Order: sequence, then structure tokens, then C-alpha cells
Amino acid sequence: MKVLFIGGTGTISTAISRALLERGDELYLLNRGHRNQLLSGAGEIKADIGDEARVAELTAGLEFDVVADFIAFLPSHLERDYRLFNGKTKQFIFISSASAYQTPLSDYRITEGTPLSNPLWEYSRNKIACEEFLMKMYRENGFPITIVRPSHTYDERSIPLGVHGEKGSWQVVKRMLEGKKVIIHGDGTSLWTMTHNTDFAKGFIGLLGNLHAIGEAVQITSDETLTWNQVYQAIADAAGVKLNAVHVSSEFLDAAGKQDFKGSLLGDKATSVVFDNSKLKRLVPEFAAAKRFDQGVKETIQYVLSHPEYQIEDKEFDEWCDKVIAALDKAVWEIKN
Repeated sequence: MKVLFIGGTGTISTAISRALLERGDELYLLNRGHRNQLLSGAGEIKADIGDEARVAELTAGLEFDVVADFIAFLPSHLERDYRLFNGKTKQFIFISSASAYQTPLSDYRITEGTPLSNPLWEYSRNKIACEEFLMKMYRENGFPITIVRPSHTYDERSIPLGVHGEKGSWQVVKRMLEGKKVIIHGDGTSLWTMTHNTDFAKGFIGLLGNLHAIGEAVQITSDETLTWNQVYQAIADAAGVKLNAVHVSSEFLDAAGKQDFKGSLLGDKATSVVFDNSKLKRLVPEFAAAKRFDQGVKETIQYVLSHPEYQIEDKEFDEWCDKVIAALDKAVWEIKN
């Protein structure tokens, strides 16, 4: 197949790009070219997707079996994509988000039929608006769209966590390695799903050129369900250290936080979710998520520990954690005394 990825070198898309190149597909990456060296063999269309005139010039006369946009977050981005690729592709894939599902949930079991509504996170509402635009273009103009909804997907370069700073998750792991306390939102018993990007890639590739996926929204996640306590314990075990956890309510973290925990916690990770991937398995019968979280995160920990460039410290977040934990300890002392 002749495939164009807008982006193509992120956490989700890198594994897909590698798998397509390995099986011999003709893959093009439309991006600014900063990380394309990671994917030898892919064709380059070097441009900022925001420069619509330049992209139109570079793609003039080209037609694709599939175009997928991994970096669209606003309806205006999809309106641009529609102008650029309508009539030039047999399938257009938009990467939405499972955070677009109903929040709070009326049923923790999530299917593609679960309503889309998230009053707590603007990011999710924008993804919903993107989906609505694309479905309108499909119904009214026959634009051959497929919507994909990932949940928490990770790779070897970043350790997936619930509460971390704006610079990434390394500081939390560093705290673990130093024997310091780490914050887990809520009581740690809410349910969550982690999906390795190589497993996500299997489901995604099965949708490429799949005529039954046109006009459909499909979620792609692992079938493994974990509590957040299990997630953090698996990370500590992979790092070979004891987990010293402090449980803090998501509401308190949002109120005391300097960053947007309202969206990422109250509007997403604080809610228990269990994904029903029956639709994906009907469309892609060979799909099976094979990598358990404890296996995948062990590989991630080993990779990050051996690659200092991914050990990005966040002293501000580290100090904030200490303040939150000290405030809770003080509150307990004052109540008891």
C-alpha cells in the first residue's frame, strides 16, 4: 500500500511506521523532518502541515491508499486535511482519543457506542468536535474516514504514569530510585488500561485498506486491566526498588497543582475504564495484544536507564510532590494532636 502519515514519529505512530516498512509498504512521512532518521526507508515530504499552500504544492499529483493524521487536535486541522486530501486517498484515518468518552461514565465498560462527552477536559472536547466534522464529511460528501480511539499507549522512551510533571515521567521514577515517596491519585484502586505501541500497531495496520472500517470509529487498546496501584508496583519492580506510595485524592491534586490535573485526572485517569475491543476483533480477527504491562514497562525502564537523553529532570515537580506530601503529613499530625 501507498501510505502517508502526517507526523509518523511519535509514541503511537513510530511502531506503526516501523511495521509498515518491515512488510514492504510504500510509506511517506509528512512532517518537519526532525526525527525521520529513526525510520530509515520512509519517503519524506518535509513541511509544516500548518503551511497548507506548501503541503498542497508538495503533494500535487500524488494519490494514496491511506492518509493518517497523528497530530490533529482541532477541527480546523481536519478541515485543512479535508481540503488537502479529499479525492487523493481511499481512506483517511484520524487518531482521536478514548478520553472523549462520557465523563463520568454511566458504565465503566467502554465500547464504541459509549457516548462522547467530557466537560472536564478541553482536549477531549476538541477531539469530539474533530470526529463530528469528519463524520459529517463522510455522510455528506463520501470522504472515506476511519476514526481510531487509543487510550494510554506507551513505548520504550517514556514510562507511563498517572501523576507526573509537564516535563514527563522521569522525575517520578527518579524519586522511586532515591527511595522517596511517590504520589498515586485516589486510593490507587481505580481501573486502567496500558497498551504497548507495538500492540496498538497490530490493530491499526489491520484497519488500513479495510473497507469495513470506512465510516467507523474503532478503539484500540490492550485487554489487560490494572489498578493504578498495580501500575506503580510494576514500575517499581522493574526498577528494582521498593514502592513508597502516598495516595492523594484527585480533587486535591487538581486544587493544589500548578498544571492541568482537572483534565488529565478528573477528566481521564481518575475514572475506572474497561475497554471492550469486540469491534476491533471483528474488523481485524488476527488482533491480540500480546505484551503484558509488567513485561513492557520492564523494557521501558531498561531503555530509559540506558539512555540519559530520556532522563529529563523536573525539579519544580519534585519540590511540589514534597510540599503535597508534607502538607498531608502535617494535616494528620494536627488532627491527631
